[in-house]
Amino acid sequence: MLAPYASKPEQSRGRLVPEEESHFRSPFQRDRDRIIHASAFRRLKHKTQVFVEHEGDNYRTRLTHSIEVGQVARTVAGALGLNQELTEAVALAHDLGHTPFGHTGEDALHALMEPYGGFDHNAQAIRIVTKLERHYAEFDGLNLTWETLEAIAKHNGPVEGALPWALAECNAALDLELHTHASAEAQVAALADDIAYNNHDLHDGLRAGLFTDEEITALPMIGPAYAEVDAKYPGLDWNRRRHEALRRGFGGMVGDVIDTSRARLAESGASSVEEIRALGRPVVQFSPEIWTQLKDIREFLFRRMYRAPSVMVIRKQVAVVVEELFDLFLHDPGLLPERWLHDLAMAEGDETAVARIISDYIAGMTDRFALHEHERLMKP
Repeated sequence: MLAPYASKPEQSRGRLVPEEESHFRSPFQRDRDRIIHASAFRRLKHKTQVFVEHEGDNYRTRLTHSIEVGQVARTVAGALGLNQELTEAVALAHDLGHTPFGHTGEDALHALMEPYGGFDHNAQAIRIVTKLERHYAEFDGLNLTWETLEAIAKHNGPVEGALPWALAECNAALDLELHTHASAEAQVAALADDIAYNNHDLHDGLRAGLFTDEEITALPMIGPAYAEVDAKYPGLDWNRRRHEALRRGFGGMVGDVIDTSRARLAESGASSVEEIRALGRPVVQFSPEIWTQLKDIREFLFRRMYRAPSVMVIRKQVAVVVEELFDLFLHDPGLLPERWLHDLAMAEGDETAVARIISDYIAGMTDRFALHEHERLMKP
C-alpha cells in the first residue's frame, strides 16, 4: 500500500514519445528494467568508484555502488510507503553519466569542455537516457517517464542558476520543473547514495591499507559499533569484526533516515506527490545529530582516502589519459569509431557540437577501455 504522498504509476505524466503501456509491469518498473538493460549501466562495472578498476577485484565499482544504493533506496522507500520501483530506478540511474576514473575523470573533462559548455555527470545521465542509448526503433534514449527523468535531474534538490547544457536540452523538450524539489522517491535515492558510499568507502579504505580499524574507531557512529561488536563477540577475528561493526554503523544510518523522514512526512501534512514538490524543503533527511556525524566521516574519508598520496598519484596519471585522448580526437575527429561518424557528419564542422560528441564518447568509456585506447593511439 502506497502512502498518499507517494508517486502513483497510474498518475504518471507519461513519456515524451507515447507508448502502449504494459499489462503486467508498471511504468516505473519498465523504467527500471530499461535502465538495467542499458549499455551505459553495464559499463559501470569497469568504472572507478575510488580505486581505478585494475587496482583490485574486491573494491567497489560504479556498478556495485549503484546496486548497493538501489538496495538501500528500496528498503527506505518501502518503510516510508513510497514507490519502490521509481526509487530503485533513480538509484540505479544516478551515476550513469560518470566518466572513466570517477570524479578525477569528470574534473578533467569539465576543464577541457569549459569552452563548449562544460561537463556535469548528472546532466550527462539525463543525456544518456534521452539521447545516447540508441536501441529502440521509435526513439532515442530510453523514453523514461517524466517522473523518473525529474527524479534523476533533481535527486540532489532543485537545479538553480545556469543549467548544464545537456540538462537544458532535455528540459526544453520536457519541462521537469527544475525549480522545485523532486518527489520523496528521488530524495530517498539521494540519501541512499550518501549511506552507501560512506559505508563502503570506509570498507575499501581499510582493505587498501589507507587507515586502520583502530583509527576509524575514533569516528562517531563507527566507534560505538566496534565497541558493540567487541562486547558481544570477544576475540572475533579481524575480518568478521570489521564487517560486523561497519554493517551496524550502516544499519544505524538507514534507521535514522527512516525514523526522521517518517516524522517529517507526517509533520508536512502532504497528501500528494505534488504537495511534496511544493513544500520548498526536503522531507527525506537524516536527523541533525547523524548529519553532523556523517560530515565528520566524510571529512575523514576526504583527507585519508580521496586525497591519500597513493590515490593522488593515480589521479594525476589518469587525468593525463583523459586530456590527451580529448586533444587527439578534437584535432582528428575521424579517429572516432564508425558508429560516431554519423553524429560528426550531422555536426557539420561546428566546433562546439564536435567537442560535445567527443565528450560523449570519452565519458562513456570504462577505465580499462580508456587506458587501452590511450596506449593504442598515443603510443603506437
